[in-house]
Amino acid sequence: MAKKGQKFQKYTDEEKAKIISEYLEGKESLKSIAEKYGITSRKTVFGWLKKYRNTGTTNNDKRGRPLKTEEIDYKVRYE
Repeated sequence: MAKKGQKFQKYTDEEKAKIISEYLEGKESLKSIAEKYGITSRKTVFGWLKKYRNTGTTNNDKRGRPLKTEEIDYKVRYE
């Protein structure tokens, strides 16, 4: 569980693709690759691998409600 104020390490899509391709070559295990790149859990790499196998990419698609691009003037809207 995350602690209050904890910062998480972020990896780019290129880094994830490199790590996954290294695993798929069959040279090393998930655990050894995680240790090599300083990732605390092999489950993180496994999650990236699972996403890659399902979608074909490691792209970080943002989830949730899209950001509003325009300001809404509520006074005008409710008059």
